[in-house]
Amino acid sequence: MELHPSAYVNDPANIGRNDNMVSINTALQIDLTGQVCSESLGTRQYSGTGGATDFASGAYRSRGGRGIIAVTSTAKGGTVSRIQPMLAPGSVVSIQRNVVDYIVTEYGVAKMRDASLRQRAQRLIAIAHPDFRQELTRQAHDLLIW
Repeated sequence: MELHPSAYVNDPANIGRNDNMVSINTALQIDLTGQVCSESLGTRQYSGTGGATDFASGAYRSRGGRGIIAVTSTAKGGTVSRIQPMLAPGSVVSIQRNVVDYIVTEYGVAKMRDASLRQRAQRLIAIAHPDFRQELTRQAHDLLIW
């Protein structure tokens, strides 16, 4: 066993040196492009990023690595979808969409790596809670995602 400071342990380059690295994080909100917010809802701060950004980036660099965002499809007793057309204004992007491999809810898995914006939106809508899929689809059209 070795002990190292967080500057070493959380360095994405060091994390990426581990083959088959798997990073599992969660989120407060995810937008239809795959941007992940795990810190705030709008300007209201709930937590810090911790190692989410570092480990997602490191897993993305790892040979055979995978970055997974695991979330429930809803919040507030099922009244709010965690998958939103856009993040709430002022929300912090904790994990940029370009390093997210998979987003998982109780409704399935959305593979995000190398997906177009249209594919990302379609895949995320497919794993959103069924009560929100129609509205997310309408909003994707309104935002000209497809």
